[in-house]
Amino acid sequence: MSAASPSNVTIRDIAKFAGVSAGTISRALKNEPGLTETTRQMVLSAAHELGYDFTNLRRKRMRRLTFLLHRQHNTAASSPFYSPVLHGAEEACRKQGIVLSFMAVGPADGVTEQLRMHAPDAIVCAGFFEPELLGALRASGKPLVLIDMKLRGYSSVNPDNFMGGCLATRHLIGLGRTRIGMISGSLGHYSVRERNKGYRQALFESGMLADPRLEASLPDGVDLETGACEAMQSLLALPNPPDAVFCYNDSAALVAMRCCLAAGLTVPHDVSIVGFDDISSAVLGHRPLTTLRIDKKGLGAMGVELLLRDQQDAPVEQVAPVELIVRASTVCDDWGPHK
Repeated sequence: MSAASPSNVTIRDIAKFAGVSAGTISRALKNEPGLTETTRQMVLSAAHELGYDFTNLRRKRMRRLTFLLHRQHNTAASSPFYSPVLHGAEEACRKQGIVLSFMAVGPADGVTEQLRMHAPDAIVCAGFFEPELLGALRASGKPLVLIDMKLRGYSSVNPDNFMGGCLATRHLIGLGRTRIGMISGSLGHYSVRERNKGYRQALFESGMLADPRLEASLPDGVDLETGACEAMQSLLALPNPPDAVFCYNDSAALVAMRCCLAAGLTVPHDVSIVGFDDISSAVLGHRPLTTLRIDKKGLGAMGVELLLRDQQDAPVEQVAPVELIVRASTVCDDWGPHK
């Protein structure tokens, strides 16, 4: 084949280079059914080798969208957050006449093969995904948006996790609390990491020392209920335990509250507790939970709207506001910093 600049490489050029028909090339690039995965990967490799510009593919109307959730989030503890996100995406799709399918996936699940059976025009990935898994999904050539995760080179929609961490901690500082702890999940998750940064920033702004002993993370390899309980117990066992705790999400905060009660402490008199996400059960605990409200259905809808836009030269990163909702886990009528 004669040399051609990458921007001028055509489907026919790829067909000649790969020794297959132009129709096979087109179906492979559009991730359409009717090909083996070996042929599809051979075509994609040839296209990448020749420098084919994937934006040359005609952008057809989106008719099918697949919503992917990592298996680690497909749990009872994560469902109160991600189920509304999925419902928001589904409602946005219904308004646009788009069929939405759902898959819970992990690195060992043969994601590429499963995705080919769904034959989506675009993909939404919700929550944490390994960069390698995202790379395999991106190789399909389908438009892709991340929700509740951020990674360089990808379009994403996230709540303002950093500001939420700031607001939660400032609220506790304003109540006169002086030893404010934090219970975190894995800092490998973008949302948890940003919430932790907001917590530290608020302490810095107030001139309070960030005591590393007051930060506890859920141990690896345990469920949220067990991990959050162990983290709270480790804070309560300190010689000078915290008088307030900011938890990375509501489920952890509700567990932390139960641990305090089991230890004979009262909430918020002895320990004020703040969560994050405002899940439906946040108001069902011993004390209704102070938390950061996220429009979870709105996140799902924003992800779909981002995919419906024309292709962008650069990834788009959208941030949704959060709102501090003050309830009885931090304040009540018969308690105050001066009493």
